[in-house]
Amino acid sequence: MNPRPTILVMAAGQGRRFGADGHKLAQPLGQGTVLTTTIQHAIETGWPVAVVTTAELAASVSPWIATRDLVVLSAAEAARGMGFSIAAGVAAQAAGRGWLVLPGDMPLVRPASMLAVGRALAEHPIAYAQHRGRQGHPVGFAAELFSELIGLTGDEGARRLIARYPALPLELDDPGVLIDVDTEADLAAVRAAAGVV
Repeated sequence: MNPRPTILVMAAGQGRRFGADGHKLAQPLGQGTVLTTTIQHAIETGWPVAVVTTAELAASVSPWIATRDLVVLSAAEAARGMGFSIAAGVAAQAAGRGWLVLPGDMPLVRPASMLAVGRALAEHPIAYAQHRGRQGHPVGFAAELFSELIGLTGDEGARRLIARYPALPLELDDPGVLIDVDTEADLAAVRAAAGVV
């Protein structure tokens, strides 16, 4: 039986490198925003989706995600780094059959890529997307790593787990697994790639 892991869309970061007014995740992209486009693609997998975010963005997420699947961090909690955010998301979705960590600023990741990484968790404790040999997202973690994941802290995220456990790099024909929105130039490139300049 293939697992149906929960896709954790991570949207609690501060986005400090983004220069324009407003949060990078709230920037328009097509009919939605950077974040809602990422969420839509996750929902298209048909797998459970949860979002870890802050009060600033929660209202824009709530039309897409059930309240029970929305993990809202305080500003102080969000400032504790990606590791803390992942731990909070996994703890809130403790019944998951694994978890795919997908940054909210990666709206070009295809649903098929998420499915491929998630299916790999049936045989591997960790799997991650890569494109042309470069590591990208999502990164998937099997349910057996629950205790490790809820203990994460700081900005390092889950890198130490990837270093400690056998991790499967899954080569995908999806450049979107490498493309995030950190700057205004990144946003322009994403809009061009999505055909919504």
